[in-house]
Amino acid sequence: MNLQYRELKENEICRRLFQHFIRHQKVVKCWRKEKGKWIIKDAPFIDDWSEADYQFLVTCLNHTIAAGGFVYGAFCGGALKGFVSVESTLFGSNREYLDLTSLHVSEDMRGAGIGRTLFLAAARWAKEHGGSKLYISGHSAVETQAFYRAMGCVEAQEYNQQHVEAEPFDCQLEYRL
Repeated sequence: MNLQYRELKENEICRRLFQHFIRHQKVVKCWRKEKGKWIIKDAPFIDDWSEADYQFLVTCLNHTIAAGGFVYGAFCGGALKGFVSVESTLFGSNREYLDLTSLHVSEDMRGAGIGRTLFLAAARWAKEHGGSKLYISGHSAVETQAFYRAMGCVEAQEYNQQHVEAEPFDCQLEYRL
């Protein structure tokens, strides 16, 4: 497997970039916070992106780059197979967080270490750009949370209310840089 990683530029992020990317994820169990405690619950569904979701993603990633943020991709045979994005604006009461807004690996390439490489690239970039913590509003699927925990993420000390309102079932995490 010949993987190549590189930063993406605004002019190359378009729907065509994702033509070989498979978002599909079969979710069976998810973490939920109930009465102040984290528990695992059955919550079966298929997570996939519609055409409208891809168009929204393209808009968001282009905005991230235009605002001085970071978008980094993993390619196999010239096809995008994973990507990560970090926003450029520090936030939080101590202005210590930078927002990791996306981290996705194509279904056909999961388990190959791509997520780890992308996450570490995002962490390096965030540290170089003044962050002391990455903020992650992460999908609550057991597998997704296992990945973030393996990377060293913990529950965020300070929740970003915009993320909580947008995705109330996400787990709010942080990673010290």
